[in-house]
Amino acid sequence: MNELIQTVAVYALPVLFAITLHEAAHAYAAKFFGDTTAYSMGRMSLNPVKHIDPFGTILIPILLYFATGGNFLFGYAKPVPINFGQLRKPKRDMAWVALAGPAANFFMALLWTLAIYALVLGGVQEEFFMLMAKAGVLTNLVMFAFNLFPIPPLDGGRILTSLLPHKAAYKFARIEPYGFFIVMALVLLKVIYTWWMAPVMYVASKLLQLITLPITLLF
Repeated sequence: MNELIQTVAVYALPVLFAITLHEAAHAYAAKFFGDTTAYSMGRMSLNPVKHIDPFGTILIPILLYFATGGNFLFGYAKPVPINFGQLRKPKRDMAWVALAGPAANFFMALLWTLAIYALVLGGVQEEFFMLMAKAGVLTNLVMFAFNLFPIPPLDGGRILTSLLPHKAAYKFARIEPYGFFIVMALVLLKVIYTWWMAPVMYVASKLLQLITLPITLLF
C-alpha cells in the first residue's frame, strides 16, 4: 500500500497533465479545422475533470495495479467527440486532429525534460521532484507511442485512415468497432510494446536529446 501511495504521488500530476492536454489538443485541432462539437461540450479545456473517465482513468488502472503487482497498467480518458463530417476537408483534416494529441504529449515530454535540467541547474536536492519530472517524460512518451499505433480508434489508426486511398480507407475504418479488443489482445501479448512502442519511444527520446543538446552542453 505504501508503494502504491508513493507511485500515485509521483505519477498523479504527470498523468493528469498528459491526459488533459492530449484530449484538449484534439478538441482545439477539431475546432481549428471546423468542428465545434468538442468545444461546445466544454472539452477544449485544461480542467482534468472534463477529460477523466471514472472507469477507464481511475478504476481500471488501480485494479490492474493490484492484479498484476504493478507489472501491467492500462487506462484511458473520456474520448473527445469529433464530428468528422463538419471538418472542412474531413479526410485530410482527420489526420491533423488525430495527430494533435500525440503531438501534445511529445511537447509535454520536452517540457518535463527541461524541468529535469532546471532541477539539476538549480541544485534542487529533493528526490521527489526529480522522480516526478522523470515520470512526466516517461508517461508522455508512453502515451505518444501508444496512441500512434495504427489501429482505429487510436490516433495512429485515424492518421492511417486519412492517408489511405478512399476505397482502402473505407475498408480499414470498418475494423474500428473491434479495434479496442484487437489492441488489448496485442497489449496482453506484448506485441505492441515490443514491436511498436519501444522503438517509437526510443526514437522520440533521441529526438528529445537532440532538441535539448544545447542545454546538455552546459554540463
